[in-house]
Amino acid sequence: MSTPGGSDDDTNMFPAIDADTEEMSASDISAVESLPEGSAMLLVQRGPDAGSRFLLDAEQVSVGRHPSSDIFLDDISVSRRHAVFTRRDRGYVVSDLGSLNGTYVNRDRIDGDIALNGGDEVQIGKYRLIYFPGSSQDGSA
Repeated sequence: MSTPGGSDDDTNMFPAIDADTEEMSASDISAVESLPEGSAMLLVQRGPDAGSRFLLDAEQVSVGRHPSSDIFLDDISVSRRHAVFTRRDRGYVVSDLGSLNGTYVNRDRIDGDIALNGGDEVQIGKYRLIYFPGSSQDGSA
């Protein structure tokens, strides 16, 4: 939380974003259909950098405002070390790393590892990301 005279490193409180649906572009659909086996994609549907895509293709993918994060989300609503995506046998799980604003999956604040399914909405600060697994993970892609 910000303190008087605080630096840009402080994280500000931000409420959960209301859900609404948006259409995927043809290029987004093509990107999902061509995902390599064992990988996944996060599509920024709402928030700063809407339309951006992030490939999950490592055993662990860190997310945060710290420059060394694998997925760098440059917004004050995101903690420096906010969340981590970890590959499991059937896809990825997401875990919050004690962030101020928390991490949400389908509008529910998470505690512990949460397995993701195709189409799940992950909220990190102002960012609303949609999870798409590679073709062999759960059949949702």
